[in-house]
Amino acid sequence: MTAYADALLDFRRRKDEHFAAGNGPVDAATFRGLSYFAPDEAWAFTLPLTQLPQDASAEFPLETNTGEVRVMARYGEVTVPLPGGQHTLLVFAPLGEEAPARVFLPFRDATSGTETYGAGRYLDAPLDQQLGGDGPLIRVDFNLAYHPYCAYSPQWTCPLPPRENWLSEAVPVGEKL
Repeated sequence: MTAYADALLDFRRRKDEHFAAGNGPVDAATFRGLSYFAPDEAWAFTLPLTQLPQDASAEFPLETNTGEVRVMARYGEVTVPLPGGQHTLLVFAPLGEEAPARVFLPFRDATSGTETYGAGRYLDAPLDQQLGGDGPLIRVDFNLAYHPYCAYSPQWTCPLPPRENWLSEAVPVGEKL
């Protein structure tokens, strides 16, 4: 196994331990661990992020599973080289956060509703402000894709991926049902 796969499996083990200890949206008494696709480093990318102006036009209303609206800042765009072709995805940050260490990337794909949560999955993607030269780089690792808490409990309100982040192809890595 590669160092990458070892680190990913360790991360997953620690997440299961965290949930089993009662920290999360699951019933710790019956929790037996999350299910995942096999690690595949080919689905991990470090890419340039195109930052968008952070003015009033950056405010982006995201619908939620409960019908409420969550407003986030449309922080930028990243073009990901997927097997079926390149796709540009929107990335978000909390309003007013000028230099976040991470951005939020919600997405849906062809596994949504069959092998993964129907409303989509999330990525928390780290930014590297130093290495980009012309701008920051973003680490988009679909192996770290996870279900929002509302997938486990209706008590949670979760933003839904915007239509711009719906992928027609399957992303067969990360958390699954």
